[in-house]
Amino acid sequence: MDSPTTVRILLSFRDIMYKSRIYPGSDSSLTRDSGSESTPLLSSESRTSPEPAIFGDSETSDLDPSPAGCSFIYGSVDTASYNTILALPKRPFSSTRDSELFVSTMASPLCIVNLDYEKNYESHNVDLTNENSNAKKAHEIDFNPESLQFQPDIVQAACKDLEPKQNSLVTIFSIWNTILGSSLLTMPWGITMAGFFPGIILNLLMSGLCLYTAYRLVAAHAYHGGGANVEVLDLCRIYIGKWAEQIARIFSIAVLLGATIAYWILMANFLYNSVNFIYDSTAGWSTYSASENISHKEVLCPKEIRDNNTILTREKTFDTLGPAWDLHNTVPVFLALLIFPLLNFNSTTFFTKFNSLGTVSVMYLVVFVVIKSASWGVNMDQAEWAISWIIRPTFPALTGMLAMSFFIHNIVVNIMHNNRDQEKNGRDLTIAYLLVTLTYIIVGVSFFMCFPLPKSCIEDNLLNNFQKWDGLTLGARILLLFQLVTVYPLLAYMLRIQLLSWIYKGASNRALVLFINLILVSICIIFATFVPYIGTIVRYTGALSGLIYVFTFPCLLHLSILKKEGKLGVCSVLFHLAIPVIGFLNLMAQFFIIDR
Repeated sequence: MDSPTTVRILLSFRDIMYKSRIYPGSDSSLTRDSGSESTPLLSSESRTSPEPAIFGDSETSDLDPSPAGCSFIYGSVDTASYNTILALPKRPFSSTRDSELFVSTMASPLCIVNLDYEKNYESHNVDLTNENSNAKKAHEIDFNPESLQFQPDIVQAACKDLEPKQNSLVTIFSIWNTILGSSLLTMPWGITMAGFFPGIILNLLMSGLCLYTAYRLVAAHAYHGGGANVEVLDLCRIYIGKWAEQIARIFSIAVLLGATIAYWILMANFLYNSVNFIYDSTAGWSTYSASENISHKEVLCPKEIRDNNTILTREKTFDTLGPAWDLHNTVPVFLALLIFPLLNFNSTTFFTKFNSLGTVSVMYLVVFVVIKSASWGVNMDQAEWAISWIIRPTFPALTGMLAMSFFIHNIVVNIMHNNRDQEKNGRDLTIAYLLVTLTYIIVGVSFFMCFPLPKSCIEDNLLNNFQKWDGLTLGARILLLFQLVTVYPLLAYMLRIQLLSWIYKGASNRALVLFINLILVSICIIFATFVPYIGTIVRYTGALSGLIYVFTFPCLLHLSILKKEGKLGVCSVLFHLAIPVIGFLNLMAQFFIIDR
């Protein structure tokens, strides 16, 4: 259980579940990364769900983060998974007459203590779903009435001990694994847009700024008193106002929508190139046409191909399928035929089983870039070194992208709350951000320095710079395609839950769920057809959502707390109001960049 993957699964869904109307009295706060891209569901407050079961019962997994293998059915807790011991006192207590205390802890079975007033009590085995069930007990807690006076706070403390707490190492790699995602593919392009050394400096500056504002959220959470049920949306409502909560909710949905669009574009790209490779290979066609005098290098410059309106390679898929199999016009629609049924699965458990692919794909990409860069060697001449310190006017493309690349602010309090040693939260968060920054710099700098063609050829998806016949590139595309196919339904589920908890007050029905899924897929298809640029999607989404979550609300929360404590000073006000101004300028600058 103590693994980055499990923590990642547990954090995303619990953030949604606690904060949506699935659980009365809570609000919704997203995850990322996405994709994020994954999260926990468990609450003690409700057993109901606003979304119906589209299909029947679906399988659960041994890798399920819940201890008893509970199935995640649109956010509800499957009580059929829980068999608990009902510990009953053997003598009456008048102070607890006719009361029943339910204590539920995250990632641990239900702890139920019945304090009814009767004369002779014995322990009974309680099956929550079937009296004749012979299922094995998930947990047994024996409350001895002689030593424990059944005070509610003592009972809660006893059950609280069951909460899993992760050590610092797990916390650090959970943050690293959660933040990293598709931004790795765009990092070399971002450095191209900013310039070599300016790109490195901007990476460090944005990392430090995002680290500071993330820590401000963790500090505000600690000041409030902590608690698993207190999310960023709650902190905004408590210390800033109801309007802040609603704005944060809107931009949380915007982050998810941007992530789903970016993932759809990537999936269409990976599907197109993978099918082309397999089709050409099985058909026995050579990838190259001898008459076109094509270079057999493993890298290419798609920008030159687009500008010159030429075709670099002749593929059998192109000659045979023609316009019916087109990357931007038809493949996004074919992808919908594969993905749409997955969005309506009754259980998310099936997809969480593959969450470890997130870590595998990240490590594969890092190793892939390092191997390719080492094989090319450094390819920067004197002229390129001479201008390497000059910042390019398109540098806001990198800052906008980095606002998304370092985005973890909507779930950072959840991750740090599970840290075993709360006093080390600041240290662990800092180490995690340093690792993320180092990973981004290694991928971006090594690819940029060693890329053998002109640097202007670097694409916002670095895999587009490789010929489709390259073995390592094919492996990366297939691995990422399978990972995104399993992550996308989770991301769409989170988006749907947040949307329903905000705009729809009643219990949703099957038709409403299908309608929302249809609208989401249609939006993704439109963007994949007309704006199929990952860099553009990521930088706009990052700049827009970063303005609220990264630059503004953490600072306002801190100023509100300082004011409440009577410690608000002029320097602190000026410093923390300057950060939202930076975020606003970052957003405005995106509209003046032409990256195509």
